[in-house]
Amino acid sequence: MIQTGLIPDAHNDLVTDASYDFYGLHLATCSLDQRVKVWQLHEQDGSWSAEHDWKAHDAAISKVSWAHPEFGTILATASFDRTVKVWEQISSPDFDSTQLNGAGHAASSSSTRWEERAILVDAKGTVRAVEFAPQHWGLKLATISSDNCLRIYECLEQPSLASWELLQEVDVLALPATTPSSRSTAHTVISATPTQTSAGLDGNSVSAVAHALQQQASQSQVSGRPGLGTREADGGWCISWCKDKYWGEVIAAGCGIDGVVKIIQLNSSGRPSTLLSLNSAPPAPSDPTSKGPSTAANGDEAAKTYAITSVAWAPSCGRSYHLIATGSRDGHVRIWRVRPPTPSEDLDGEGEEGEGKWSASIVGDFDDHKSTVGRVEWNITGTILSSAGNDGRVRLWKMTAGNVWRPAGHISVEQAEEQQGEVDADMAVED
Repeated sequence: MIQTGLIPDAHNDLVTDASYDFYGLHLATCSLDQRVKVWQLHEQDGSWSAEHDWKAHDAAISKVSWAHPEFGTILATASFDRTVKVWEQISSPDFDSTQLNGAGHAASSSSTRWEERAILVDAKGTVRAVEFAPQHWGLKLATISSDNCLRIYECLEQPSLASWELLQEVDVLALPATTPSSRSTAHTVISATPTQTSAGLDGNSVSAVAHALQQQASQSQVSGRPGLGTREADGGWCISWCKDKYWGEVIAAGCGIDGVVKIIQLNSSGRPSTLLSLNSAPPAPSDPTSKGPSTAANGDEAAKTYAITSVAWAPSCGRSYHLIATGSRDGHVRIWRVRPPTPSEDLDGEGEEGEGKWSASIVGDFDDHKSTVGRVEWNITGTILSSAGNDGRVRLWKMTAGNVWRPAGHISVEQAEEQQGEVDADMAVED
């Protein structure tokens, strides 16, 4: 049985994101209530207590991310108010926990507080994801917003954290799906395609976060460009850095409603390029005019795409390939095996001809959530994947013998409450 802890009444509204720090002893959460809370783990009994709580933005907060501890205790938050804020925890021996500061200082009984160090305002749409780069690239930050732009920032003044430079601004949809080159053409090899979609899913099946965003947005986003919905609520915007230093600065990014995740090479001296496109949609018929048993309705269903709501790049841990997980509005959790170019390795049977090419295949495809998947995340070794969906469950997936991915268990809030009730009852009996 999965052992879980429960933090009741963590926020006054829907919790949109939760992120552990490097050591797993602190948990940062954000919510539609515009607040950030930092929780501390009590290792003796496994309970959590709120260490800091402050109003961080003027609109719902979408994501929170920790920087590596070698740079200090730093958080970044992304919000529907089109800003990203950088926060630092500082010592404050004389801090009065009874005072609330409207400028963004946290009320806490501890001797530390969180200070706003920088605010990034380049986004022309709601900022939907933020993530610090792996520490070997320095103190860098990636964001993606509903204007479909991936932005990379670097801190120029690390002691103060006040000055951040916008290094790159990439229109993900405008970026070619493949980079034309005789030796480095990106290609996708799909060994499995989704064959089942929940019948109840349609364009109006959106998450509570998207519903709140739809009400807050001043106007709908309408565009004739491919991959962009008529509402922000239909899309998905997500990013995840490659953890391996060997291949340079590489990031996975998805945006809009086209259901495609692009693996992007960030070049400091040149334009970014697409190494690979992960497209889980069934291939279109080669001859649309051919007569076959499929009906028009089936054709429409096959052509329908669902936004990717979350992407997670697993730590490599010595593997010769990478694992990337995606969660989608069609209710599917997919696990991709991505192979980078290896001259001496036979890539997909191509031998030396595979040199310089990235390839990918789906090695796991699950639709157990039967509803929008809001988050996918790997453990520290990249051997267990967790996913959270609108069905109210967190599910675990693990690779078994023969490199086959299978369900490893699930937990729901109701189960956690039952377990907590059993613990409380046992303690009452002992007393």
